Amino acid sequence: MFLWRLLQAACLLSVCVCLSPAYEDDIEVNFSDPYYNEIGDQETPERKSTPTSAPCSSPDLTKWDKMFSMLENSQMRENMLLQYADDIIKVEMGSLRNEMLRFVAQYGGSCGAAVENAGRRMAMQLDSRLRETLGHLRLSHQDSPAAGNSIGNSNQLEAMLQELLSAAQTQAFRLTKLETSCFSSPGGMNTKTGFHPPRVEEAGDHEQEVTTREATLDLALAALEKMRMEMEKVLKSSRQRQLPAGCEMALLFPMRSSRIYTSVIPDVPLSLSSFTVCMWIKPTTISNKTVLFTYGNRRNPYEIQLLLRQSAVLFTIGGEAHLVEARGVVNPEQWIHLCGAWSAEQGLASLWADGKKVASTPGVAEGHVLPDGGSLQLGQERNGCCPLSLSSGSGMAGFEAGFESKLAFAGKMTGVNMWDKVLSEDKISQLALREGHGCEQRGNIVAWGVTEMVPHGGAQFTY
Repeated sequence: MFLWRLLQAACLLSVCVCLSPAYEDDIEVNFSDPYYNEIGDQETPERKSTPTSAPCSSPDLTKWDKMFSMLENSQMRENMLLQYADDIIKVEMGSLRNEMLRFVAQYGGSCGAAVENAGRRMAMQLDSRLRETLGHLRLSHQDSPAAGNSIGNSNQLEAMLQELLSAAQTQAFRLTKLETSCFSSPGGMNTKTGFHPPRVEEAGDHEQEVTTREATLDLALAALEKMRMEMEKVLKSSRQRQLPAGCEMALLFPMRSSRIYTSVIPDVPLSLSSFTVCMWIKPTTISNKTVLFTYGNRRNPYEIQLLLRQSAVLFTIGGEAHLVEARGVVNPEQWIHLCGAWSAEQGLASLWADGKKVASTPGVAEGHVLPDGGSLQLGQERNGCCPLSLSSGSGMAGFEAGFESKLAFAGKMTGVNMWDKVLSEDKISQLALREGHGCEQRGNIVAWGVTEMVPHGGAQFTY
């Protein structure tokens, strides 16, 4: 029975093989999955070495072997290609990952850590310096003028502020240099190790990190620039609080008042045919007429006057008819050196501001001689009236009549000197040096720090 069924299967398979050439063009081979082409045990032909009585036989049975071999070879090649591609991708991705880790470790580690450490050190240094400076500033404000050490504290404060400004500029330079070396070198090379990171087309996270660091550095530099500008303002304010030309004291006129002035008592008579008067002033406010220096007697209270009018300086000899004026030379809250010189021989009067001649007029009181026996005031003018009487009940002891608050000077004044000759241009320029020692050059008629000067009202000497 078994042999008979085997013979029937062989015949049926032979018939199929014989019919296969007719349908050869309709066969479509699919190489996708091997299990679709598997043949079961019942369909597998078994070759026997014994001859059979099959009705027909064909030598084309080897085509099935070729088909199976082709399918097997295609599947093997596909598996090999997939395995090879997978291995290549794994190796390349692993290599790229290692390179990126090396890049981050060397580039981000050195540069980022350096930026962070530099910023931290800068913040600590500036914080320490600022605290120290503010402490000294508070101590300088607490010291009284009579202590005699305000000049030293002011000089020390300026030195500390200058050192702080220098430190801020140094840190800004270091951060700029660090930013340049980190982000501006060709290929992003780490200059310390010589490592060139690989160029990656898609590295969004790293580019974002670099952009963030650049933005952080820009903010730090902007903050340093702002701090530098603030330090310059503090230094400028500190210099403005200091006395110029090496002067150790100044006259303070706290406000405009008819009772606030300073009288000057020269050691020699003022019977002069030429003179030069100089002073440093720092006005708080300037009115239409502000008196700086005035000399006169009962007959003519306006023999000499050095006045301010808005931003102009006025200089008169023998009265307002003999006037020299220079405009746009004085600003409130700023120190300025002023000089007025006159000679009766040529009648030439000139004005000087900060060591430069700003106005000169000939024929001013030519041949005139200043009378002796007058009075000299700073910060006010006397109109020639008599002192008020205490018995009348309309006056106060120590104050003169005729003073007007709208003419009073408010601010600081120092280095007031007067000579009985016209000083040379070089001499006046030396006196006007802000960082020089002009206060050591004293006049022979009025000498700052030597000639007696008596403050009245709220005027006082300050340091």
